[in-house]
Amino acid sequence: MVSFVNGDKGHRRTQAERRASTRGALIAAGRALFAERGFAGAGREDIVERAGVTRGAMHHHFPSKVDLFQAVYEAIEAELCDALARAAMEAGPDPMAQLRAGALAFLDAAATPEVRRVVLLDAPSVLSVQVRREMSERYGLGLVRQALHEVMAAGIVEEQPLEPLAHITMAALHEAATLVADGGDRAEVDAVVARFLSRL
Repeated sequence: MVSFVNGDKGHRRTQAERRASTRGALIAAGRALFAERGFAGAGREDIVERAGVTRGAMHHHFPSKVDLFQAVYEAIEAELCDALARAAMEAGPDPMAQLRAGALAFLDAAATPEVRRVVLLDAPSVLSVQVRREMSERYGLGLVRQALHEVMAAGIVEEQPLEPLAHITMAALHEAATLVADGGDRAEVDAVVARFLSRL
C-alpha cells in the first residue's frame, strides 16, 4: 500500500514535469515566431511544429493564440524588468543616475526583435487595454514609480504627485522606445530622454 502511494506520487510529479515542459516549449516557440513574424504571421501550425507538440496540447495550455501571446508578453516583460533593475543598480547609488540608466537600458531593449515586435508593436493591438494595464502595473510602471519616489525622497526632483508623474513618465519612455523600435535616430532619442528626465 505504501509503495503504491509513493509510486502514484512519483507519477503525478512526472506528469507535472511533462505539462511544464510542454508549456515551456510552446512559450519558447511562440516567442521566437512572434518576434520573427509578428502575431499575425505566426500560425498555430507553425507554433506547434516548432514546439514539437500536438495541436491538442497547444489548445490544452493555450485555448487561443492570444492566450499564448499574453504568456510570451509577460515572460518578456518580467525579463526586461529584471534587466532594467540590474542596469539601474550598476549605475551606483545616485537615484537619478539609476533612473537614467534604466531608461537607456529600456531604449537598448527596444531595438531587440522580441521587445520591438512583441511588446511595442503587436501588444497594443493584440492584448486588451485591461491586460496591458495589469502587466504595466506588475512590471514597468512599478519600476518607474519606485525610481521616481527615490529621486523625490533624495531631494533631486521637486515633490509632486507620484501617481500621475509615474504614468506620464512611463508613457514618454514607451513612446521613446517605440521611436527606437521604428528605426528613429537613437542619439536624438537618447538626448531628448536625458533632457526630459533632468527637467522632472
